[in-house]
Amino acid sequence: MGGTRGDLPQSALRPLGPGDPREVSGYRLLARIGEGGMGSVYLTRTRGRQPVALKMIRREYAEEPEFRRRFAREIHAARHVRGYHLVPVLDHDADGPQPWLATAYVPGLALDEALDAWGPLPVQTVLRLVAGVARGLEAVHAAGVVHRDLKPGNVMLAADGPWVIDFGIARAADSTRLTRSGGLVGTPQFMSPEQGTGGHITPASDVFSLGLIAAVAATGLHPYGPGGALTIATQIANTAERPPDLSVYPDPLRPLLERTLTADPAARPAPGELRAWCERLTEGGPADWLPEPWAAAVADRERELAGVPAEAPAGGYVPTRLDAGPPPHRGGPVPSFPSTAPAQAPPRPAMPPAAVRTPGRRRTATVIAAAAALVTAAGTAWMLTGRADGGATAAPDPTRSNPPAHGTGATAGGGAKDKPDSASYKPLFTDRPLRIGPPAMGAAISVDLDTPEVSSRGRIGDPSAEITYLVNLMTLRTPMAKSPGPSPEDCRQAVTSAPLPTAIPSTELTRDGTVNEGDRLCTVTSEGNLAMLRITGVTRSEAAFQPPAFTGEVTLWTIPADHRR
Repeated sequence: MGGTRGDLPQSALRPLGPGDPREVSGYRLLARIGEGGMGSVYLTRTRGRQPVALKMIRREYAEEPEFRRRFAREIHAARHVRGYHLVPVLDHDADGPQPWLATAYVPGLALDEALDAWGPLPVQTVLRLVAGVARGLEAVHAAGVVHRDLKPGNVMLAADGPWVIDFGIARAADSTRLTRSGGLVGTPQFMSPEQGTGGHITPASDVFSLGLIAAVAATGLHPYGPGGALTIATQIANTAERPPDLSVYPDPLRPLLERTLTADPAARPAPGELRAWCERLTEGGPADWLPEPWAAAVADRERELAGVPAEAPAGGYVPTRLDAGPPPHRGGPVPSFPSTAPAQAPPRPAMPPAAVRTPGRRRTATVIAAAAALVTAAGTAWMLTGRADGGATAAPDPTRSNPPAHGTGATAGGGAKDKPDSASYKPLFTDRPLRIGPPAMGAAISVDLDTPEVSSRGRIGDPSAEITYLVNLMTLRTPMAKSPGPSPEDCRQAVTSAPLPTAIPSTELTRDGTVNEGDRLCTVTSEGNLAMLRITGVTRSEAAFQPPAFTGEVTLWTIPADHRR
């Protein structure tokens, strides 16, 4: 491997072709990202302009009932995965004529294409890469999921660190082995020995794969030598009898490789141990984790994304649904799919909203990550919130509903309702000062508006938090909206009719000013109160990786029982 920057494709996004769909379940497709073994991947955006990667599953897979059952189980598992360095699952449809999966979009480089273009990464970069991916695996495994296909193509290099993508084959750890033809799931060159021999798969399998990634990223040399995929897979399966020769690898990495590439899964380090070990050896700050030319290429990808228009161009249309029309969705209709090309592109549809939660109860929401959710995906993630034990709570399905029209006075339950009487709201406190962020790399800030308190050592699944803030992502754990006025009825009406996206990438907070001085952010809190956070100041950093800090004042009201709908 190796080369010059000219070896890297300058564009990660390509125009839609005549055979590409223009719309999928309300998502306007803007560009083509690529083609994989499972299907085609497209760029789209949420109504909040968050970039999304939407993967359309191949029709030959969709025609197999067993695949559909497996796909539904995998997505269910992936939506319970949340954490930093993970690109989250945002939306999906496992039941339609052609299944699809949407995740946060990371404008960066896939590790495999970066290695092909410029050869091995510096050792310090590899240590940060392993630390970031290991942190992501901590969250994956905490949710009872094994990735099973960790490889360079599923690791993205972004300005704010590495991101693990493609949970299309990740499953709950106790799932049975489901494959199309009875074979193995995974990429042969990056499988663990137990995957190659059909043994029991545990989280330690992902650790072995991460060790292989570290070795290849640092030197361009696979520990099991050159050869085809099956040749290497056979040698990996025989690790117990013939362990790899690791003498050619740099001294800082050799202990890592010796422990991760052992045949005994129980002898491999846990991701948390691996992360801590790498972090102790790293030098410098997170801002310079990617040297040139990798950093410049990532910046090019970010500029390319920023230049993609929000609207898809008009042109020939190929339907994604071949039946008479889409099946009815709970909570409202979805756009129909014409069988002939329209004269011009249809108007941009509303994106699926954040889940609306009954006050006092936790809901499962989509998270981004980029990914992220993404996010954020997610993780990702991104955006995937819920009970700390990973269980889901009862809530409307955000992927199957459309928001009520803005300004109609519709309630979360769908019925019309007059604005509540402000005199019936009781203030608990008024204009309490609050400062949020900026978050440190790898840390989560939790914001509890009922208190109000901010914790710089929060956790992503904190059940008391209305806001979780990471370096890459701000997640709104309860439906939140910008209020046009200071009264509680204005506040409550905004939450009901025009919620913001569930997750806001830090790039939007930094560049687009999604949250600005003077904004009034309203939500129904985890304790069932009505909160208004008035933003009094926004401090933005000159560093590209550093998200802004916010100062504000919080007012909290109790909600009368007859208005808690």
